[in-house]
Amino acid sequence: MYSEWASLSAQITANSCGAQCFSVLNKFPASAGREVVVSVVKQLGTNLGITQNAEPSHLVKDEEVKWCMDVICFGLSLPLQEHETIKDCVNVYCEWLTALHPQPRISVPKPICEDANLYARQIINHFHNLFVPRQGESADTIKRQAVLCHRVLRTLQQTAQISQLMDRQTWDTLLLFLLAINEILLAPPTVKDDVGDQLCERVLSVLFEVWLLACVRSFPSPSMWKTLQESCAMWRHRVALVDQWNRVNLALTARLLEFSYGPAFPQLKNADEDGQLIPIGMSNDCVAQTWYRFLRMIGNPTALCSPHIISKSSHFVQWALTHEKGAETHQHPCLQQLPQIFLNAMKGISSQVDAFLALPLTSMGAGVELAVARPKCNSILHVFHEWLFEAAHIGGDTWRQNRKKQACEASKRPSSMIMEHRKGSISLSQPNSLNDPQSLPPTLTIDKYESGRAEAIGTLCKIFCAKKTGEEILPVYLARFYMALQQCLKITESRECDETLASILLHSSDLFRLDLDGINVLLPGFIAALEIVLPDKDLKLKTQSMVFNRTELRRSAINILLSIMVLPLHYQTLPIRDLTCETSEKMFTFIQLKSRLMNILMNALQVETDAQNTHMLLGGLLLCVQDAVTFEETELGGGNANLSHNSSGVQHHDANLLSSACSERSASLVSAGTASLGGQTTATMGAGSGSIRDTASAHDYPSLTISDDMSFEFGQELEGVTTYDNAHALFVRATYLVCHRLISSWKTDLNVSLAALELLSGLARLHIRETDALECKRAVKWICDYICYQCSRPPPAHSKDLHSTIVAAFQCTAAWLMQHPYLLQDKDCLQTVLEVVELGISGTKSQSKGTDIPKFKDEKELKPASMRVRDAAENLLTIILEQVGYFPSECGPESISSLLDELALMKHCNSMVPAAAASSEQAIAKFKYFVTENSTILALLEEPLGNDQDPQPTVTLLIRGPFGRHAWTMQLRHLPRSKSGIKYHAVNPGRPIPMNDVMQRLDSEQKNFPDGVDKVQPCVADYSIPTIEQMREQYGTAGIRELESMLENQSIHEKLAWAEADTSADSLSHAQECVPPAVCHEFHAARLFLSHFGFLGFETRNPQNPAEALGNPPQRPLIVLDTKSTAFAADLDRLDKLSARTHDSVYVFYVKSGQTSAQQIIANMAEEQAASHDPHFASMLQTLGWPVQVSEHSGWTGFAHNSWSLKGTPEEQLKSTANELNYNGSQRVLYWADVSSEIAFVVPTTWNLRYNSDTSDSGSISSTDQIGSSNVWARGEVDSATGLAKSKSRNLSLELDTNRRDVKEPVPPTRRKGNVTKPTLLAQAPAKIFLVWLESYEDYLNFPLEDLLAYTRTGEELHTQQLPRASDCHVIFVHSLLSGLLRVKLQGPPGRMSFATPLVDGMVLSRRVVGNLVRQTALNISRRRRLDNDNYQPPHVRRRLKVQDIVQKYKMDLSEAELLAHLFQRAI
Repeated sequence: MYSEWASLSAQITANSCGAQCFSVLNKFPASAGREVVVSVVKQLGTNLGITQNAEPSHLVKDEEVKWCMDVICFGLSLPLQEHETIKDCVNVYCEWLTALHPQPRISVPKPICEDANLYARQIINHFHNLFVPRQGESADTIKRQAVLCHRVLRTLQQTAQISQLMDRQTWDTLLLFLLAINEILLAPPTVKDDVGDQLCERVLSVLFEVWLLACVRSFPSPSMWKTLQESCAMWRHRVALVDQWNRVNLALTARLLEFSYGPAFPQLKNADEDGQLIPIGMSNDCVAQTWYRFLRMIGNPTALCSPHIISKSSHFVQWALTHEKGAETHQHPCLQQLPQIFLNAMKGISSQVDAFLALPLTSMGAGVELAVARPKCNSILHVFHEWLFEAAHIGGDTWRQNRKKQACEASKRPSSMIMEHRKGSISLSQPNSLNDPQSLPPTLTIDKYESGRAEAIGTLCKIFCAKKTGEEILPVYLARFYMALQQCLKITESRECDETLASILLHSSDLFRLDLDGINVLLPGFIAALEIVLPDKDLKLKTQSMVFNRTELRRSAINILLSIMVLPLHYQTLPIRDLTCETSEKMFTFIQLKSRLMNILMNALQVETDAQNTHMLLGGLLLCVQDAVTFEETELGGGNANLSHNSSGVQHHDANLLSSACSERSASLVSAGTASLGGQTTATMGAGSGSIRDTASAHDYPSLTISDDMSFEFGQELEGVTTYDNAHALFVRATYLVCHRLISSWKTDLNVSLAALELLSGLARLHIRETDALECKRAVKWICDYICYQCSRPPPAHSKDLHSTIVAAFQCTAAWLMQHPYLLQDKDCLQTVLEVVELGISGTKSQSKGTDIPKFKDEKELKPASMRVRDAAENLLTIILEQVGYFPSECGPESISSLLDELALMKHCNSMVPAAAASSEQAIAKFKYFVTENSTILALLEEPLGNDQDPQPTVTLLIRGPFGRHAWTMQLRHLPRSKSGIKYHAVNPGRPIPMNDVMQRLDSEQKNFPDGVDKVQPCVADYSIPTIEQMREQYGTAGIRELESMLENQSIHEKLAWAEADTSADSLSHAQECVPPAVCHEFHAARLFLSHFGFLGFETRNPQNPAEALGNPPQRPLIVLDTKSTAFAADLDRLDKLSARTHDSVYVFYVKSGQTSAQQIIANMAEEQAASHDPHFASMLQTLGWPVQVSEHSGWTGFAHNSWSLKGTPEEQLKSTANELNYNGSQRVLYWADVSSEIAFVVPTTWNLRYNSDTSDSGSISSTDQIGSSNVWARGEVDSATGLAKSKSRNLSLELDTNRRDVKEPVPPTRRKGNVTKPTLLAQAPAKIFLVWLESYEDYLNFPLEDLLAYTRTGEELHTQQLPRASDCHVIFVHSLLSGLLRVKLQGPPGRMSFATPLVDGMVLSRRVVGNLVRQTALNISRRRRLDNDNYQPPHVRRRLKVQDIVQKYKMDLSEAELLAHLFQRAI
């Protein structure tokens, strides 16, 4: 930089030597000179105004002033015993220097005021004598000298700051003086507590601060800069030099960033005093020039690692020559500070890099957002690459080889080249030394510099992790970086974690997520590093002095692990080359690394204690299993062939419990077979290699075959090993591990328990061909045990969090039973599940032990753990009884309720008017409505449907309960249907032939009792019926007479009736033919049904129960509803609009590179923009859900006004849109559902904003379109966010089969919508979930979340007290990497339960699983928010409350007789 400029070092040396010869008193004896100085200086000091008032100086001529200055110059060199005299000399000169001030002191001589610069230069040069160290002085006198030196430095600095008179020559003199005193104080080896040690920091700070002033007032010449650089090279053994250098560099960098990147760039915050370092008037160009020159001031910091270079000055040589025992220059004790100095220098450089990247100075480099406007990596590397790359190689193999080469070259040179001039060797480009490295003290061996090396490699990792999307980094930088990383990642035999390894892991979280060219060559090295850090609970440290947060280290390592988990199955047999090995002996393939990654993940999860880290590992575990399952389904076609994950002897860690014997056996087998493989470690094989080859070739993947020279026996063993690494093996290991830790370690932590249960739910949904029923049964048993343990905890432990985990466990159990219905065929499993359900509902089990006598439920006191737990247990019980093995029904997954209602049923009744004229009120009038258990509405239709011609007692039921609407038709049959074709009544059998024999009729007396009745001994029962006499005595004769009169009248009427019959034409005397009675077509089927099913058991009373004693109204099993009210149909419709499942929405957006406004993002959904989208975006959409037509959809549509309505409504038959990619909810939407939840994926367009504006401005929504948004509907529900979709066949990742959905249901008639009352406001606004596809990853920082909320309204926001806020939204960002993988970024509100699994911030996904994992994450986020919401009510609870509300409004208080009479009344 200054090679063509001359150095001023010689002038500094001359000034230093000449200062002591300036005074003529040096020609006289010291005692004589001392007497003169004492006399003169004492007199001059009295006029300064220190002890008395100041007086004008008597020195009026130049000669007088010069003579006095000659005396003072000599006085400054006196021994320190003359402290008072030296102090007077300093006071005089400091006063005279005020001549350069705007207002000089009165005591300053006139000649000095007239030519202040000339005299100031002389005074400055004379001050040199004060700073010269005195030999043999005591510590007290040295402190006195330091005090005087501080006075002079303060005066010079103040003068430089406020003087307006200093010319360039004076500035140069001042700078050279400061360089000289620094040289004389700092160049010698450090001696503790000498004047140089005491003044070190002060003289350096004054030098640098005055130098910065000079850059503004009189910019130093290149020669001056070169001199500064050479001088600093001689002071590098001083700790203060690097500290002050860092301080100035950071201050300059802060100013540089202000004008280089604008005010929007994050400001670098320095200490307050450091912020004053930069003079106010320094221009931007001056700041840039000064910054770069100061940066290069101390040369290459890596020279600090070579004591031979640092100690090459004449001062060290002199020390070595005078040492009593003889020593080398590099053995001086002060050089033991070099490792710390080197570390400080690297920290300073790291701090500057952090400033350019806008990183906080205290950040660990993980999870910190970088500034969008940050410079490119190349720009930063242009400045720092030389130092950082060299420092990263310190102590490595490359560094040792270079040292040997340099030593070899140096040994061939003449010896004169070794002892160079003191300024001649600054960097490592010079030969280091001919000395044997073994001669270094133990504190200076190269391993002592590891802290600085770790800082350097960590800084490099931060630079490369700051790469932006699409940014190019020079290949030379990438190559040097990879070489440095490979050197630093080498694992020693002791398998300890050193500072370098820890620094790399702490700052490389994003390294595999950035599309760095060739980064995968480092994969084996990073895996080896992860095997040291993650699997062991107690990390083996190389030195105990290492200072870092172990939890943060593990978190960074887990981040790296999550970014490389999918690489083996993505690249499969692609080889990974070794950077340093030219042959292919050490070549790996990606698939060979899979087993190592799996073991790292399993072992890390087993020993992890931090909740957040465990959360991340659980997400990664589900990703691995899901990816393996999907890979085997799609890539391998679900065949038996499995790619073996040959570890080829690279299992370096001790397998623990969950590495399992399988993995250990795999490692040993593959290791044993290395020789027979002939070095071809890529050989892998599973059962049926031919099918692998065919399948793989279809996907452009190379086939994997066994080497010809492999032994047959080993091939068979390897084939058996492969089954331990397939999807089924991962499923088993994951299930066992998570269940085991859930029971043993995680049950007390809310977030970890929820994450574990979410993972188990995800595992339950996986379709694995070889699923072991025993493993599934064990998993369900573990979950049930978990519920039992949580419920049995003591009362103080019962909290909201505890009950949330229990509710989540019930939901998880439901997921397992739904996906594995065969489990309920197992008696033990069924009993275990039902016992847990009983525990949840009642609070206790009927049998605590198998030997206990069961306690019936009517004997138990209901004390559930909480109402939430009871509701969850009820939901599980209903799923077991109604849905397991039957979902999805013929209605499809969009509905778990029947799609039939009163209007649809009445269409098929013969008595109904034409459907076109029918209404809900007319249809309801045909039904009788009852309520049982205060939670279930029974709608009974006694008319047979039109398609049933068999006249049997028929009743059609619509059952509306907490879990949906169900339709049943029942018939009372005396024979099974197979025999019902036989007719039981002939037409007319004809009259039988009469018999002519006339029977003789015998007259006999009619007897009411047998003959021997009087002989029977009467009992108490015989006296229960009173006799006439007893009645007469009890009631009197009047009543008896009335009864006798009635009997007599009745006898007369009967005789008259017989006489009339005999004379009529219909009498028996007129022989008429017998005809069979007409077939009965009218039945009281409702009465029969209610009676047969036990709803009419009025007589059942318990006399012992006061509530049921005589005189009290019985507990009615039935409540009759009054259907005549006009509002009944509307209330019934609102009940039908309450879904029995949770519903959520996800809004999908596509963000092109650089887009920051909502209008631009929404415009991407336009038809003309579809061709420019990433094709993987459309593929992802197809894996999120099924495309459905809103007009034909009976589930959640993303909008409250048209959800859960019957299909085929004529008003909604709209013309199909021309844009097949339109999923904005107007006509089409993406939909997915399971037995307990629904989710709609909406891709907003400009239509959504217009629709929302119309619905919010007009009042029609509240009266017509908002049916179903009742006051209990979405309380605390989480809505979601979605974006654009393209129409392609849905991916295999969707669990439900389309063939089940293709079954067409009967098309119901039109449903009329009635008015609704205005619902009450909700306490909490529904949250939003956004799924955002980013072309450029950095755009997530400027995503216009607030503006896009207007496009994501569902209609439920009208019923909340507070509209959704941007801060409450959850955003899942997905960025497509060049490799074809996807990077995930999660953003959401802070909170204990904000982020759910399986997606984890920073995770890298395969496209095979992105849709499935995004959907699971959205559902889990929603479930967590519901668990965290105190006001949330499950869907079946809301429906039950709605039923109770209907009962209160429309119930009829009927007595028993009135109820029976009501049953015999025909409906209208």
